[in-house]
Amino acid sequence: MHIQLLRHATFVVTIKGLKILVDPMLSPAGAMDPVQNATNQRRIPLVGMPVTDDELRRLLDQLNAILVTHVHRDHWDARARDLLPKHLPVFCQVEDEATFRQAGFSSVHPIKMETDWQGLRFFRTGGQHGTGEIGKKMGTVSGFVLKADRKLTLYIAGDTIWCPEVREALHTYQPDVVVLYAGEASFLTGGRITMNAEDVLQVCKERPTAKVIAIHMEAINHCLLTRTALKSRLEQAGIIPQVQTPNDGEIISF
Repeated sequence: MHIQLLRHATFVVTIKGLKILVDPMLSPAGAMDPVQNATNQRRIPLVGMPVTDDELRRLLDQLNAILVTHVHRDHWDARARDLLPKHLPVFCQVEDEATFRQAGFSSVHPIKMETDWQGLRFFRTGGQHGTGEIGKKMGTVSGFVLKADRKLTLYIAGDTIWCPEVREALHTYQPDVVVLYAGEASFLTGGRITMNAEDVLQVCKERPTAKVIAIHMEAINHCLLTRTALKSRLEQAGIIPQVQTPNDGEIISF
């Protein structure tokens, strides 16, 4: 298994020879309005892609599928909609099926619980994109588990805080690799909506044999947890070897 982080929650996972693009936000730096009700009003993305436009197009030509955890614009933006080949299979939560069909994608696979494709099994998992009223406003979000026979099991938690649904996924699927959307995305009111450092630690304690990859940092104006701050907390807890915080463009192999 190979995972290449592009930026924020956008990465390519290669498993069983198949390349799957996850949560594509492909806009250039500053192309979108900032997230409102945040501590700053910097336009997003805060950073550019780690590849040139030509390199990006070559990468897109090599893809076998797309996986989108939910369609908030930092996981599915207009440039992704326009650039991605419309014949590529799109795997998504049931609530987002119409978005992709209306965008012209011809092979949309909404996953209610699980599905099989090309020797891979996809399982949908739950999550909580915040609590209280802010959690309700964020809507339904999903995580996904990818499993191939005799291969490593990957759990992509999606936009969620630590919650019973995450614990259940860790216990049910016993993943070898866990991708966490950290960043401590927060608003001025309503609290955080993605994992903070303590949530990452909780995942590590719950599944100590898993390799954890923490992403979703330093690209959106309301994501306040930095890689440096997360590493510092992990070092204090003595578990920094378990967690990787890749830089944009970095490839991690398992």
